[in-house]
Amino acid sequence: MTAVADIPVRRRSFGRWFADLGWRHVVGVIVTAFALLPIVFVISSSLNPHGTLTGSNALFSAIGFDSYIRIVSDPKVPFLAWFGNTLLIAGITAILTVFLGALAAYAFSRMRFTGRRFGLITIVVVQMFPQLLAVVAIFLLLSAIGDWFPAIGLNSRIGLILVYLGGALGVNTYLMYGFFNTVPQSIDEAAKIDGASHVRVFFTIILRLVAPILAVVALLSFIGSVNEFVVASVVLIDTENQTLAVGLTKLVSNPRYADWSAFSAGAVIAALPVVALFLFLQKYIVGGLTAGAVK
Repeated sequence: MTAVADIPVRRRSFGRWFADLGWRHVVGVIVTAFALLPIVFVISSSLNPHGTLTGSNALFSAIGFDSYIRIVSDPKVPFLAWFGNTLLIAGITAILTVFLGALAAYAFSRMRFTGRRFGLITIVVVQMFPQLLAVVAIFLLLSAIGDWFPAIGLNSRIGLILVYLGGALGVNTYLMYGFFNTVPQSIDEAAKIDGASHVRVFFTIILRLVAPILAVVALLSFIGSVNEFVVASVVLIDTENQTLAVGLTKLVSNPRYADWSAFSAGAVIAALPVVALFLFLQKYIVGGLTAGAVK
């Protein structure tokens, strides 16, 4: 019998290793560089004290925090008001989207009623049409509502939140519906035997089990509200009520002088809450995005 130590170890050639595994590393490096280049470019532009993109190919050739100081302290640019409006609108939208979507998903997943399947298909089909197509209708609707209830009409943050909720409820409900189906119904039945109602089962048991998908929906809703521009620019008229996506655009709307450095600095600051929320909810991201597709 030949000893194991006597068996020669055959090393793979570089060509074979590259064909099996190496090319994946190359693709990964290229994709990573492609994704990081815009971020590096924006950070480099925000640190450029000259306020232009001249010589932007030389990354970090000039470093200074003048743009950050200018955009925060400039009385003509209410950046802090835009930042507060964005956090308020995105935060409330994310919370209410999760709450309303979870209620609808629980009803579609656990209850049997007439029109259940038709209603579920309808909210999915309606979401196939982008919200951009309804901008004119949204403007006219909020304008008419504002004549009777100015608090939820044009130029109101509450009105914009309601528009965002209506646009995101359908797709998020369907996304959470798939995750709710992965929770065994025997848990509900055991709780009902002990006398628990649907409300108690939902708030005390189900919400804890579906926390990953709730975190994912909250994150996606927050990011979508922060980045949304078209509807916010139509609904919010006064400068002090606008969001960062709308307000920062004014810094580069003048063709004679576009303060790209201040615009980049504002974009970097606007990305900080999104990054912080992503890092906080990171442990739920993978499970929340994949588990809903099991059933």
